[in-house]
Amino acid sequence: MRPRGHGVISRLLGAPGALAGTVVLVSILTLAVLAPVVAPYDWNATSQCRRLAPISAGHWFGCDLFGRDILSRVMYGARFSLAMGVSTVAISLVVGGLLGIVIAYGGGRIDAIGARFIDAMLCFPPIILAILIVAVLGVGLWNAALAVGISGIPRFARITRAATLSLVARDFVEAARAVGSGRMRIVLRHLLPNLAPILIVITTLDLGGAVLFTATLSFLGLGAQPPTPEWGAMLNAGREYVRYAPWTMIFPGLALFLTVMAVNLVGDRLSLVLDPRQRDRA
Repeated sequence: MRPRGHGVISRLLGAPGALAGTVVLVSILTLAVLAPVVAPYDWNATSQCRRLAPISAGHWFGCDLFGRDILSRVMYGARFSLAMGVSTVAISLVVGGLLGIVIAYGGGRIDAIGARFIDAMLCFPPIILAILIVAVLGVGLWNAALAVGISGIPRFARITRAATLSLVARDFVEAARAVGSGRMRIVLRHLLPNLAPILIVITTLDLGGAVLFTATLSFLGLGAQPPTPEWGAMLNAGREYVRYAPWTMIFPGLALFLTVMAVNLVGDRLSLVLDPRQRDRA
């Protein structure tokens, strides 16, 4: 008998788009992990070639203003960009998920007040809220990640609250209460396992947006600071030379595009695979 996870993986990889996205995502993750081994140069070593040198046999992606190899910086940049994306989604998932469960399961006045609080948070555009948080915390790589994570909490809380409300009204929760199960046991044994597919899907779908969001803050000068080889910061550094050395922006932008596209392809397919109402389409 095949394990249940095997069926999910086979359906996930059954679509060409999801398979291509998985291959691209695994390749980028591999390059990020093995960057110290496979990168041809040190990411911050200057004078590896002349300033703004074009693509050549020795420098496949060309060089930047300081003579640093762009290919090496893009490889190392995957570490920073992916780490920031994962961190922001983790913050949104843990805090927003717990907040949504507590509000929905508390019911009554707790749910009413909590729902209004979430609605008030959603009134702020995420980019404005993130910039405001960075202004308070200060400019920096992880401050930007924290800001993006906080700005995503209302979305996760709202989705988790709605899913929890539908589960709390189900018979198996009432049965658990009838046999004397405590609140914590009901949450851990009955609610979380049923919420897991929803949380996995929204986490995967939000990961691409989180990577792009943190890169946007770095591009605006609010996230990663020079000489950190984060993709958004690299785009910001190359924008003044795009007319004369377009490769300084093309390759960091391409890496960002491929990562977001791959995550979205996998996330879209995963939403079909894990949603019982749409499994026939998967």
